[in-house]
Amino acid sequence: MRAFATAAPGSPARVVRAISMLVAAALFACAPWATAQTWPARPVKLVVGFGPGGVADITARVVAQKLSQDLGQQFVVDNRPSAGGIVAAEAVAKAEPDGYTLLLMSNGNAVSASLFKSLPYDTLADFAPVSTLGFFDVAVVTTPDTKIDSLGGLIARAKANPGKLNIGTINVGSTQHLSAELFKSMAGIDAETVPYKGSPAVISALRGKDVEIAFEMLAPIIPQAQSGAVKILAVTSDRRSPLLPDVPTVAESGVPGYQASSWNAVAAPARTPRAIVDRLNQAIAAALAAPEVKRRLEAAGVTARGSTPEELRQLVAADIAKWRRVIELAKIEKQ
Repeated sequence: MRAFATAAPGSPARVVRAISMLVAAALFACAPWATAQTWPARPVKLVVGFGPGGVADITARVVAQKLSQDLGQQFVVDNRPSAGGIVAAEAVAKAEPDGYTLLLMSNGNAVSASLFKSLPYDTLADFAPVSTLGFFDVAVVTTPDTKIDSLGGLIARAKANPGKLNIGTINVGSTQHLSAELFKSMAGIDAETVPYKGSPAVISALRGKDVEIAFEMLAPIIPQAQSGAVKILAVTSDRRSPLLPDVPTVAESGVPGYQASSWNAVAAPARTPRAIVDRLNQAIAAALAAPEVKRRLEAAGVTARGSTPEELRQLVAADIAKWRRVIELAKIEKQ
């Protein structure tokens, strides 16, 4: 029988092996740290599920430009428009979790998780949240001709005339549309929601008296309000907009607990090293604090506001649950 030699305890061979194992373990433990220190070593792609020129695209480009300056690598915006941002989200969910492919996530992703029967990814499980970027409010607007001076007056008129009030929004499933449906439910009013193809059509319908009320993003509404063509009754967020500090929230105006906002954020593929997520989170926080970034976002109707990864995960989960309830109550057919 062949004899096998073994190293005696304390022998040089055994000591060398033990040291090698310790060094390997230390290198493995430090790998995420080392990766974070060298990231980004090449351009980073930020995938946006909307076309150029919209609020989401503007937000992405403003923040990407600042991150490029601060981190020394290009952050390139890749527009992949689709219904609910599904194509963009799927591309990022299936990308390598190395920090070089990111998603401009939005409340539209939370809506899609509630509106579609199935998605090619899991909105919560397949992404590593990084940070919110900004929030942009929906405004409840009317025209001077309606003689409605407050949200309380709007609710009183709707209750006195059930089924006769028309509310204009953009397409079914949009933040504006679901914000209106949530308002109807929480205010206890019976009103008809009329969806249009885009913001210009909503504003035209409002000014043409086809609808008495509209739920629309602040950016296209503020110029109309400044000209006196429309009147902003309230904003739908949980706090007053810095752009319109004198305009109350819906919750302040007789619908306690009401809150609905659009938001944009950054997420990475699941399993992206936490060290990279944390470094990117810190870089985003610094970018959002820059005065020039705040000014450029404010011009697009966006209030810059970052978050921790955990806060973003909670926001996504809460929005999925909220919009699922609204969709069920409004009997919106799932797609």
